[in-house]
Amino acid sequence: MTRCRTLIATFGLLGLIASAAAAAAAEPDSFGPEIDAGQPVVLIADHIERNDELGITTAAGNVELAQGSRLILADAITYNERDNVVSASGNVTLLEPSGDVLFADYAELKDDLREGVISQFRAQLTDGARLAANGARRTGGNRTVMSRAVYSPCELCLTDRERAPLWQIKANKVVHDEVSHDIAYYDAWLELFGVPVLYTPYFEHADPTVKRRTGFLAPIYGSSSTLGTTLTTPYYVVLEPWRDLTIEPTGTTDEGPILGLQYRELTANGGFEFTGSITRPTTQDPEFGANLGDEIIRGHIAGNAEFEIDQIWRAGLQLERASDATYLNRYSVPKLSGRRTLVTRPFVEGISDRNYYAASGYYFQGLDEDDRRAQIPFVLPLVELSLVGEPGRLGDYLSFDANGLILDRREGADSRRLSLTGGWHLPYTTEDGHVLDLTASLRGDLYHVGDVADPDDAQDIENGVTGRIVPEISTQWRYPLIARYGETRALIEPIVQAIVSPYAGNSESIPNEDSEDLEFDDTNVFSSNRFTGLDRIEVGPRANYGVRLGVFGAGGEQATALLGQTVRLKQDDALTRQSGLDRHISDYVGRFYFSPGPYLDVGYRFRMDSEELSARRSELDIVGGPDFLRLGLSYLQVSEQTSEDNATSFANREEVLASATLKVTEYWRLQAGTRRDLTGDGSPLSLDGSVTYEDECFIAALLASRSYTQTRDVERDTTFMVRVIFKGVS
Repeated sequence: MTRCRTLIATFGLLGLIASAAAAAAAEPDSFGPEIDAGQPVVLIADHIERNDELGITTAAGNVELAQGSRLILADAITYNERDNVVSASGNVTLLEPSGDVLFADYAELKDDLREGVISQFRAQLTDGARLAANGARRTGGNRTVMSRAVYSPCELCLTDRERAPLWQIKANKVVHDEVSHDIAYYDAWLELFGVPVLYTPYFEHADPTVKRRTGFLAPIYGSSSTLGTTLTTPYYVVLEPWRDLTIEPTGTTDEGPILGLQYRELTANGGFEFTGSITRPTTQDPEFGANLGDEIIRGHIAGNAEFEIDQIWRAGLQLERASDATYLNRYSVPKLSGRRTLVTRPFVEGISDRNYYAASGYYFQGLDEDDRRAQIPFVLPLVELSLVGEPGRLGDYLSFDANGLILDRREGADSRRLSLTGGWHLPYTTEDGHVLDLTASLRGDLYHVGDVADPDDAQDIENGVTGRIVPEISTQWRYPLIARYGETRALIEPIVQAIVSPYAGNSESIPNEDSEDLEFDDTNVFSSNRFTGLDRIEVGPRANYGVRLGVFGAGGEQATALLGQTVRLKQDDALTRQSGLDRHISDYVGRFYFSPGPYLDVGYRFRMDSEELSARRSELDIVGGPDFLRLGLSYLQVSEQTSEDNATSFANREEVLASATLKVTEYWRLQAGTRRDLTGDGSPLSLDGSVTYEDECFIAALLASRSYTQTRDVERDTTFMVRVIFKGVS
């Protein structure tokens, strides 16, 4: 019944009635004095009468009283100047600017509008909700008491208006205190289909003028085969208007209690938010060497902070830490569950015109089973600088990039790096539509390394100073050709890019810390360097070529494609065996997208072996169907990947993800999904499903999921959750 704000509007607008009546008493022939912040009042009636002897002004017959966007209608409005009483009677209707419509049989205010009564109060609110009471009384100018009140946001049955709505709340008394901003219910019942199902002698919540208040939030119920039955009862604490705290204690039948916390704060120049949890379960991760029954503390902390220093600079922190490698998955921590690495990163960065400056640090926590803490690096600092000059007369411009890094480990290779790159760029478009882009750059990298192992001989350790200087010239040509066939447009755009640089540059003395994740695909086929970092660089003369195609209809229909390949004069030893780039002629890469209308979208990305024409990577996404039935299918196939030292990063992977959403009726919806591993027997990795009922006033959902993956103390898990939401009061 949060929409009891309508009572405030009702009594407030009756003040408008009194003001207009007083104006009519003073000037019987003039209506519309400016009141309420200068808004004029307009009073229209079939008959207006003033009795000076009794001090009574009466407006009768189709009375309309308007001020601004508010309008009140009544059969009669009377103002008693001596008793300071204003009343409206007969089909009293109030139209609020919000769209709410209020009704009453009779309303009366006195004592400068501080006291008053309304009989047979009813309201039709903007969102369709209804509120009614036998009567309402206002006292002290700030307290409203409703008797025999009923509230429901549910629509009434069109064929039987007397039938009870799906749910409603009935209370013998409802009190709205405008000083404390509370709405209290006494002897209240929740009814479903007219049947009382839940009783409370007293219930209280803040009125709609309160945006934040300390108190309990809606509880969360759940069940899983790992944790047992769970119940979370969040408690929200307003510390200041700019900071708050949420305490989330969770009880589990199989793992004991879990305490979660969330703290948020806004400052004059930024803000921060941190979450965390802690528990002492009786079952432990085997990595601790703990036996069943031993107790240790497990938990996590995560957060973000960001502060504006001035118009150019800002500083912040990303924080992610867990007590152990399996905690996040075992307890299904939101936003972090399923992660393989946690990152803590303090940073400061600035943007000025075309220039970018940054300094940051990185601390990693590996969560894979074979991660060794002593071999995980930490970086402090990483300094970046990127400058872009103003365009010259020909449209050419200069660029300069700098990168400095200090990386250390407790065990393994250390690295100190300074990388500088200067470039000259000339984009140009001819009168015939040929698009050219010429770039010349010079890059120099200086390293001081320690304990770098030779990939061919682990006993050979490199220490000292090393570096490289790599000049590079590249040019790209594009020629977009467009044809028109009625309202259909077709595009053919051939693209050729040539890059020339020396072969030297990737010394085994330089540790590869940031360029292991190399993936050749449609997004970087026309890049001069596909490595994700700076420790490795593509070298040697090479060319990228391909074509972009498209057909576009007037109704939004479209089909597009991109195909590309790379050729090089000589094999690049820095490119791994499975990258698709290590041979003179690379794999084929491309993408297709097809959408004939609103009921089907098909996307396909691929990398194909140039010799055997076999798929090395395939990604297929299909979404389609009418509004009542939406189907989705995703397929992923990735061949075995290897690292620079030819060690296997991960084996062949082939998965399919299928989902379906069926709208059975206007209110009922079914959803189901599965993820399956196709490399073996096609066994499922996960299953999920839900049944949902939702109408204008009520949501009820049953959700279930099953996970078939298992690692260390994260076992196969089945979870259920029931969610019930009463719209308008939840």
